[in-house]
Amino acid sequence: MEKDFNNWNSLKQKLDIQHKTPSFKEREIWWCSIGINIGHEENGKSELFSRPVLILRKFNNHIFLGIPLTSAVKDNKYYFPITFKEQTSCLMLSQLRILESRRLTRMKGKLSDNQFLRVRKVVSGIVMGEYPTPHC
Repeated sequence: MEKDFNNWNSLKQKLDIQHKTPSFKEREIWWCSIGINIGHEENGKSELFSRPVLILRKFNNHIFLGIPLTSAVKDNKYYFPITFKEQTSCLMLSQLRILESRRLTRMKGKLSDNQFLRVRKVVSGIVMGEYPTPHC
């Protein structure tokens, strides 16, 4: 499959010059234009090159730490299952990254407090070199 870097670059330029930034909070799941990326980095889909992203940590009104979601269920230590709107999805923990709020297009909803605490614990463990036990 050929990657559409040209259209992503055009959209990225438009996102860069927009001044409107949405108000967002930790625990929220947003559609986010993550783009077309290199190699094994996760790509967005559709004309907005987007996919759902969990806001893990808000640093300020512009920058956050996000984790992309996938509907693909894999038995892999870097895929962490969550239930959101009665559907199982997996957080792609290996794709955790800093993102700019201008990439956010619309909010899908909010993850439960209990699940969010589990996610934070697992991410902390990965950062410290420990691996999660629950898999998809």
